[in-house]
Amino acid sequence: MTPRTLARQLAALAGAFLLAAALATASAAQAAAVDPVGRNAPYEYLGWGNPPDPVGVLSAGGVKELTLAFMLSDGTCAPAWDGTRPLTGGSDQSAIDRIRAAGGDVVVSFGGWAGNKLGQACGSPSALAAAYQKVIATYRLRAIDIDIENTEVADGAVRQRVISALKILKTADPGLKVYVTFGTTPSGPDATGLDLIARGAAARLPVDGWVIMPFDFGGHTGSMGAASTAAADSLAHSVAAAYGCSLAAAYRHIGISSMNGDTDEADEALSPADFTTMLNYARTHHLARFTFWAVNRDRPCPAGTAAGDTCSGIDQSPYEFTRLIARYHG
Repeated sequence: MTPRTLARQLAALAGAFLLAAALATASAAQAAAVDPVGRNAPYEYLGWGNPPDPVGVLSAGGVKELTLAFMLSDGTCAPAWDGTRPLTGGSDQSAIDRIRAAGGDVVVSFGGWAGNKLGQACGSPSALAAAYQKVIATYRLRAIDIDIENTEVADGAVRQRVISALKILKTADPGLKVYVTFGTTPSGPDATGLDLIARGAAARLPVDGWVIMPFDFGGHTGSMGAASTAAADSLAHSVAAAYGCSLAAAYRHIGISSMNGDTDEADEALSPADFTTMLNYARTHHLARFTFWAVNRDRPCPAGTAAGDTCSGIDQSPYEFTRLIARYHG
């Protein structure tokens, strides 16, 4: 082999290597662009009932992330899992470490329906932001979920405190993904939800996803999939009006957080078909987030058992809803 031939071959090999590296980088960038943290991360409540092994959920359900609930107040302006379990050294930190060791990641959800809420326990936006930031720093989080419900969302002063605290966080770390989750009616957000959005717009808070929970409607008949997407349409119009943006942009900053199987209301249930309707809708409008409550329930109930914290109450295969959620990539 002549020196010239060897040089040509080395140059070809170098070019092939650079091309492969470029393609790998482009592929990684595309994956990151397709799935921002939390886009399709279903909830798991590790303090509820008999929760499934989170690493097993990743494997069986096909998702790469979970939204772990709930971070609450310990009675003061200090965060604790369910208000009682420590941030470090306990089973929750162990679960997060195991999820990441398996190649996954987590979103931490603050709030929920029950318990002492940080939004109420912390007396100022700066104190609340510091409580949020303590959790973010402890777990090196790239996304958080503020599930603002019940007494926390009902108080206008608390709604403003939450918005102002999130503004502090996003100003300090614009790359942090922030999802704000709240209830809805079949016709869209109620007065408290609309006020929350209006306060966010007034503060110029760049929420990554305003997310509604379209279930527990009470007395609703007909397709829950259709009812959920109708509520999301109303949410998008509300966000567009409040922020003065296009409807297409608003859709990209909203989301749906559903509930699988029998809900808390008698004669109300969401089926895999309803989730498929929502999946297709989310794909059409490129929603910021499509998730559900909860993988704890994503399995059929034993004969004679009603839906609850460990099963859905409907005919389904294990992790059927999680696998549907895993198909959503924007």
